[in-house]
Amino acid sequence: MVKTRFLAIFIFLFGFFAAYFAVAPFLPQSLQGFLPNIPFRLGLDLRGGIDLVYRANVSSLDKGEVDEAMAGLRDVIERRVNLFGVTEPLVQTQKSGSENRLRVSLPGVTNIHQAIEMIGETPFLEFRTQNEDIEITADTSVEEAFIPTDLTGRYLKKAYLNFNQITFEPEISIEFTKEGGDLFARITEENVGKPLAIYLDGVPISVPNVREPITGGRAQITGQFTPEEAKTLVRRLNSGALPIPIELISQQTVGATLGEEVLFKSIFAGLVGLLAIAFFLLISYRALGLFAILALAVYTSIVLMLFKIIPVTLSAAGIAGFILSIGVAVDANILIFERIREEARGGKTFPSAVPDGFRNAWTSIRDSNISTLITSAILYWFGTSVVKGFALTLGVGVLISLFSAFTVTRAFLMASNLKGESRISKILLGI
Repeated sequence: MVKTRFLAIFIFLFGFFAAYFAVAPFLPQSLQGFLPNIPFRLGLDLRGGIDLVYRANVSSLDKGEVDEAMAGLRDVIERRVNLFGVTEPLVQTQKSGSENRLRVSLPGVTNIHQAIEMIGETPFLEFRTQNEDIEITADTSVEEAFIPTDLTGRYLKKAYLNFNQITFEPEISIEFTKEGGDLFARITEENVGKPLAIYLDGVPISVPNVREPITGGRAQITGQFTPEEAKTLVRRLNSGALPIPIELISQQTVGATLGEEVLFKSIFAGLVGLLAIAFFLLISYRALGLFAILALAVYTSIVLMLFKIIPVTLSAAGIAGFILSIGVAVDANILIFERIREEARGGKTFPSAVPDGFRNAWTSIRDSNISTLITSAILYWFGTSVVKGFALTLGVGVLISLFSAFTVTRAFLMASNLKGESRISKILLGI
């Protein structure tokens, strides 16, 4: 009994600490204490921000190269937004019919024009060779005169700024990856004595003649650059040249006020749900319901603490998953209480009915929770970002609910010292 009470006190104190950790950022500075100020990570729909959708042009790629190119595009854009200090961005590839798309969500960003410039200014660098199939005349356009090669910015390793020692004009030196260096060597070898055009975002910026094969994986970009323009270009190239072109097709701004309204409504709905559940437990299970409410409070505090520590990005769907997991936790307690009642009505004392009730309820609780966890895993694996948020919060909540039901609730019941033998105790327990 002493060990059980000690465990119950420890669980209660730990739950209090978890609750304090969860709500500390909302308390006055003087009450925040020594705990680090770790805010909840809020999604775009709660925090406000910008959502951009781009269409990727993969027409120049073989079918087997599309997935790798899209993954490379996602990595480049992630580096880009991280370089500019955007916190908690969400960059993901999507398939819409025959189109390959890239979705970029930027929580907390309010200037949509700045965001579009931030994403779109990453240059698409490519090398083009002379088109041998047409006769170049004065009327031939630059686009017609050159055809794309496989060498693009996806093979770029590093760019840096130099100044010509004779003219003192800025030049940009670029270094390719091993594969890119081999491609560049082959292209220059096949085009000795011919022009090799360097395009940036579809515009030719330099058309030098190839004098000899260039090995070593290095090249120079020259043009009418000012030093500031050259610095900007180097920075843009180093932050990641796009492996394939992209086109903005959708933009949406979620205002901070709207996000706060959604957050308030979500929290309000959660509180109303908790109060309704607490009232139901007290009416239906009396003293047992009181212990369930205490266990539910500990459960809620631990889950919220984990959401901060992991951290979990909370969206409206994620909060819905968390609220649903509270229902799962309550369901486990109800199954346990009904088993305890059955044992007590069969003549057992309360201290002996409790462990038997938990043991008999375990199979049903285990099976229902495992099926929910499997569903959550499937939703997380195959779902979109919104569905993943719902699945993650639901899965975490279900796992903690198992701990809450079979450790927290049991410790509180066993430490209560209720005998269940007198008429008053039976009324209190709802037996």
